[in-house]
Amino acid sequence: MRILGIETSCDETAASIVEDGSKIISNIVASQVDIHARYGGVVPEIASRQHIITIIPVMDEAMSKAQISWKDIDGIAVTYGPGLAGSLLVGVNVAKAMALAQGLPITGVNHLEAHIYANWLETEKSPFFPCLCLIVSGGHSDLVLMKGHGEFEKLGQTRDDAAGEAFDKAARILGLGYPGGPAIEQAAQSGIARFALPRAWLKGSYDFSFSGLKTALWHLAQREEILPSDSRVGDAAASFQSAVVDVLVSKTIKAAKELGVGQILLSGGVAANKLLTERFLNSSPTPILVPPPYLCTDNAAMVAVCGYYHFQTGQISGYDLDVVPSLGLG
Repeated sequence: MRILGIETSCDETAASIVEDGSKIISNIVASQVDIHARYGGVVPEIASRQHIITIIPVMDEAMSKAQISWKDIDGIAVTYGPGLAGSLLVGVNVAKAMALAQGLPITGVNHLEAHIYANWLETEKSPFFPCLCLIVSGGHSDLVLMKGHGEFEKLGQTRDDAAGEAFDKAARILGLGYPGGPAIEQAAQSGIARFALPRAWLKGSYDFSFSGLKTALWHLAQREEILPSDSRVGDAAASFQSAVVDVLVSKTIKAAKELGVGQILLSGGVAANKLLTERFLNSSPTPILVPPPYLCTDNAAMVAVCGYYHFQTGQISGYDLDVVPSLGLG
């Protein structure tokens, strides 16, 4: 079964063909990072307009690279939330139009659920249930118990800044540019985590909080007069990164032990952080699965594989499918 996945929840325009819920036939991503970098973050209006320009060429390229035509597609899966309303509308409306024109079934996919399903792609170790899922991205830091396909129970979430958002703000404080996650990680490679920064443990809860850490970094930069050209930027970046990773790893491992799950699945853009994955692999008694970096960031292959399992369980959307920007999971 071949599924066309479409992803336009933020600033990546993506289309992918996935076969039988695991094999990537094509996976095309058109990033807008260079466009938004000058503003230090994603500008929603610009993002949605760029999706309009890019969506059809990206779909055509995905079909061409897969060397297939519409008669070889069995269904369309599209992200309908959460995300930027204008961006989501482009993907959903194009998907509905193509489904209607080609007589194909369509299913709406939760963006957060799709990130989890990236763990089913191009892997020799398929996930099994129940498993604990850590979703860490620019807009979300969620800890979710996955009991089966489409069965989720949210255990914890961020109370303020998500991990990726915190990295973006930390990079801005240190003058490292956008996107913040890769910038902080690169700067940290030349530094030592020698600055004492706080960890918000929120005892008795699986929730996360990174706002206080961000504020502490700002006070550190002001107090120590750390400028972008300063050699101590690397130390500050390493200290901040270590604080974020400590909380994510410790709380997730603790939850896995308490729940008795057999696997931990990492997902989302922040899961591409090498320190995070290394800390998990070196300290977790529970086996860890993490997609390769190109499948951690927003892409359409994860949407297609999630859609495959939707179709397997009869989750077919109608042509009245609409966007839900604030959609949650569990």
